[in-house]
Amino acid sequence: MALDAVCLQGIVEELRPRLTGLRIDKVQMPARDQVILTLRAGRLLLNAGAGAPRMQMTEIARDNPAEPPMFCMLLRKHLVGAKVADLIQPPLERLVRIELDITDDFGRPGRRTLVLEAMGRRSNLILLDGEGRIIDCLRRVDADMSAARQVLPGLYYDPPASVGRLPVTEETEEGFRAAFADAPGDQAADRFLLERYFGVSPLVAREVVFRATGETDRRLAAMDDAARDRLWGELADLIARIRDNRLTPVCLSRQGKMEEFSYLPITQYGTAMESRTYENFSALMDDFYAARERQERVRQRGADLIRTATTARDRLRRKLAQQQREYAQTQDRDHLRVCGDLITSNLYRMKRGESRLVTENFYQEDCPQVEIPLDPLLTPQENAAKYYKRYTKAKTAERYLREQMEIARRDLEYLESVLQEINQAETEQDFLDIREELRESGFLRQQGKGKKLPKRPDKPREFCTSSGFRVLVGRNNRQNDRLTLKDAGPRDLWFHTQKIHGSHVILFTQGREVDDDTIVEAAKLAAWFSQARESGNVPVDYTPLRFVKKPAGARPGMVIYTTCKTVNVTPEESIVQQLKK
Repeated sequence: MALDAVCLQGIVEELRPRLTGLRIDKVQMPARDQVILTLRAGRLLLNAGAGAPRMQMTEIARDNPAEPPMFCMLLRKHLVGAKVADLIQPPLERLVRIELDITDDFGRPGRRTLVLEAMGRRSNLILLDGEGRIIDCLRRVDADMSAARQVLPGLYYDPPASVGRLPVTEETEEGFRAAFADAPGDQAADRFLLERYFGVSPLVAREVVFRATGETDRRLAAMDDAARDRLWGELADLIARIRDNRLTPVCLSRQGKMEEFSYLPITQYGTAMESRTYENFSALMDDFYAARERQERVRQRGADLIRTATTARDRLRRKLAQQQREYAQTQDRDHLRVCGDLITSNLYRMKRGESRLVTENFYQEDCPQVEIPLDPLLTPQENAAKYYKRYTKAKTAERYLREQMEIARRDLEYLESVLQEINQAETEQDFLDIREELRESGFLRQQGKGKKLPKRPDKPREFCTSSGFRVLVGRNNRQNDRLTLKDAGPRDLWFHTQKIHGSHVILFTQGREVDDDTIVEAAKLAAWFSQARESGNVPVDYTPLRFVKKPAGARPGMVIYTTCKTVNVTPEESIVQQLKK
């Protein structure tokens, strides 16, 4: 579900007393559609992305690009040090104006306005001067893109046009009854609400109809006077809730996956969905959009890496299949040697120009007749030599193909692990590290002598168990190697999903006895940061580090272990969040 105007109203009312009067200390732009304003009260996230436009306070730390975008530099110039004067939302509009008091370079007071238009694919973030002129915006809209409304630097800001429907908070009982009487009888009741009222989302329209009739798809013609009265009663209750700002952040989940959210309890799904009430909208948004943002980051930043790794993996699969076919052919090479021996033993009776030899096969019982094809252009001795040569070639090919298939399988496993890393990458540095790893492994070409981005120290994910044990989880194969082979001690415990690609997880024991609950928590971390994240009852092996070794010449992240115990766990995001340090 996209953020609707009423949820945005709840966020604005929630943030206005918290932010008014605070200064902006820092401006960041971790993604092309996201701006974060750091204030004393926390981090204010403004997202103008088409898939998740919103405004909220966020507790999630986001990694910044090595070089800030130009729009970010512009915002820093105008907004750092500015004081929040007010947050203004036009009634039932998905638009928020952040009014800011500034002091210019000459010490004169002034005003800046940062406008967030949270309107799906037309979302935008626009900076205005004190006169309402556009200084710049995240997405410039010229006449070719929209003849009705341009958003360009230097123009006066013109708010988006109204959609022409009646704001739901302005409805009266008389107006509702008249509109109900004029509506076509075959129209669905929720569609009637959506087409008449501005500010009602599809989810809320269905909920209002469900509360009034017990169904979500009831037609107007099927509603008697009592049902019509109940529908108005539910709609009037919704109007009062919006006017009084009695909004409750509610999230709906199916099988642990967040599906929708709203500002009032949702009953239409019954037991098919689980409902959870949040303390505030910002906390709800952090949880709801966390997984979606991760997928979007992978799509935007990791698309070329996924394409490179997938292409290399598919090429290796085809190569391995061809090698296996050729290897199977070498297993029949003894037949070639036998043919050579039989030709050699029958040289006295053969003549040049013959195309076949029919003789007894004395290598088998009863000496059955066998027919051996010959090359009529060769002498009998040359035909025998040809069969011996093919036998020797097949024998050599078997050894070579066995080695090459082992290398191909090793590289295939490595590329599968890289794809798992990309899908679970969280920060800009994660993608940079994976890109460098692929270059060093020879799967990605080195790009000329371009400008080098500054190298940041890459830190593993860090957690703390309920018993106080420190746990580190590798972000990529090179980090897995460093954690396992350098950072951890021989008595620390190493966790990894059994026969499933995933991160190395290190439980630092510090000489203490480890209880079963701690083992399970560390195993759940290993299962979560693996390809089995969406599975249940995942087997996780664990063993002291002294039993974990890296074979000579192995790819990054590849290790072997000689002894282990296994625990079966089900990955849970709530446990991962709980253990975050």
